[in-house]
Amino acid sequence: MLRDMQTTKQRPINGRSLEELCDFCEEMGQPAYRGEQLFRWIYQKYARSFDEITTLSKDLRKQLASQHDLERGWVLKKTEQSGEHTTKYLIQLADGKKVESVYIPEQDRVTICLSSQVGCALDCDFCATGKMGFHRHLDAGEIFEQFRLVQGLSERDITNIVFMGMGEPFNNYEEVLRAADIFNHPMGPHISRKRITISTAGVIPKIARYIRERRPYKLAISLNAIRDDIRDKLMPLNRRWPLKSLLEAANQYATETGNRVTFEYVLIEGYSDSPEDAERLKRLLKPIRCKLNVIPFNEIGNIYRRPADQKIEAFLKALHPAPFPVTVRWSRGQDINAACGQLRTENEKQSQHTA
Repeated sequence: MLRDMQTTKQRPINGRSLEELCDFCEEMGQPAYRGEQLFRWIYQKYARSFDEITTLSKDLRKQLASQHDLERGWVLKKTEQSGEHTTKYLIQLADGKKVESVYIPEQDRVTICLSSQVGCALDCDFCATGKMGFHRHLDAGEIFEQFRLVQGLSERDITNIVFMGMGEPFNNYEEVLRAADIFNHPMGPHISRKRITISTAGVIPKIARYIRERRPYKLAISLNAIRDDIRDKLMPLNRRWPLKSLLEAANQYATETGNRVTFEYVLIEGYSDSPEDAERLKRLLKPIRCKLNVIPFNEIGNIYRRPADQKIEAFLKALHPAPFPVTVRWSRGQDINAACGQLRTENEKQSQHTA
């Protein structure tokens, strides 16, 4: 049963930095350390209401509750991959917009894949989210809310965060980095900077800013093709920032930060899956300190298809040996609509059908 929508009373508290919460408390005539208390209760203890924050006086809790809501969203639906524990969550935000998050437990880690926007403006041709169009950015509190909701339903602690869900994270740069700083903060979830990865389809000016600001988190780039004509079709932003410029930016990141850049490469039948593609991919990435994630495509019901297993194996054989680490992400979650945007799209179709 869906909850009633709550109206936003003021700029939400969750999503604010430690400094902002301290300033906020001082503006209310409270000592700055109240901001530290709020920060810990919201981001480390995952408080859902001000009544839970027992270190604050009842009068202050009542005053805060009259102006702010701590809960920013609710889980509408969860679907689990059969035979695994990968779970996809459809989350409804306070204004009725919906985003998706994916919980991926492995033996040595537990990863959550977070959305940064409702929809996406990049219109990548093979992406379910891209076909929704862009609705709005998420603020840092709504990004954190995905983490809080999923963690609250999970038996194991989340150890890794990837911004690879709905949306282009670097088109929502400030809020995504604000959220990453909250996740990394020792008074918050305190997730290591080495376990937080921000992905981009190739927004080069923001990659340059990311390097210039010396942000400590890992960088992933969705590559998905090694020819400009193919990438132009699959990912229209390539027409603005083509492969040569993108690879130069990736090399600059790796050189200046000393970190490997991760390239995500989706295998799509007839577009990016030939042994020749694999050979060219090796040549293009060889000069860059990087690692490569190969991802067989999750079909979303359009013209694009996942290669047959024998073609995937031929591609991987042509990649070996590569001068950089290669992992294969076997599209965990195919039977739960695991491609970004699929669960939301299916939910919208069902809602229209039953309306």
